Amino acid sequence: MNSITKRFLLGLAIFLMVTQCVTPPSEPLEPLQVVKYKTIGDVELALHIFNPPDHRASDKKAAIVFFFGGGWNGGSPSQFFNQSKYLASRGMVSVCAEYRVKSRNQTSPKECVMDGKSAVRWLRVHCKELGIDPNRLAAGGGSAGGHVAAATGTCKAFDEENENLKISSRPNALVLFNPVIDNSPDGYGYSRVKEYWQDFSPMHNIDEATPPTILFLGTNDSLIPVATVENYKKRMEEKGRRCDLHLYADQPHGFFNKAKYYETLLETDRFLTSLGFLEGEPTLQQ
Repeated sequence: MNSITKRFLLGLAIFLMVTQCVTPPSEPLEPLQVVKYKTIGDVELALHIFNPPDHRASDKKAAIVFFFGGGWNGGSPSQFFNQSKYLASRGMVSVCAEYRVKSRNQTSPKECVMDGKSAVRWLRVHCKELGIDPNRLAAGGGSAGGHVAAATGTCKAFDEENENLKISSRPNALVLFNPVIDNSPDGYGYSRVKEYWQDFSPMHNIDEATPPTILFLGTNDSLIPVATVENYKKRMEEKGRRCDLHLYADQPHGFFNKAKYYETLLETDRFLTSLGFLEGEPTLQQ
């Protein structure tokens, strides 16, 4: 191999490493399993499941369920397929949930939270057949999906009446990417939830049982002010709850699936490892 070829290959390797750092994988991903978890009228909702290698029903793996963003109006579970594939490779059962939204189901934000709670509860009910530990179940999401996840961990209202309410719909940890967490008159979406915002706003329902939380936000987010997440962290700590906040300079809304995909996923790995949901060092390549 001559020196020109060596330099070309070295340059190519460096290029691939750099581009890998700033963009998520582009190859199409498919879950290993899709299961129905809820039927409302003629609407069926599914969970898209990524299992760890050689996973068995007899296992008791930690799990995480992700909720997509889209302003409670639209979106797709595939938003978190890349994160799910990686966390599954690290040993977690990773799930991407469907839930009702306005564009497809003519629903209000309230139904989004009801479906989120149903998803968490369904995973606990079916933990033995899924090979998951019901006491190591996290919820995560981005933007309005971050709200759905946060609401499952904070809000006490919005349960489906026909479900077994003795099974908790509160996850054991929260992973929130530029989440909607304040629905007060000064927060996001108040005009759509004003009749029930006090029960709906995660910021205003933090208590001593709120799960340990990691928060990600870009400082140039046009929807979620930095002051909002800083206030959330303060309120969490006042209740004696863990809240790790990671701010990313000049990043806009939705940055976690773009320029800072690897950085936010690496911090997610470290957070979940600190809670005993994962073991060993991250395998994410940067």
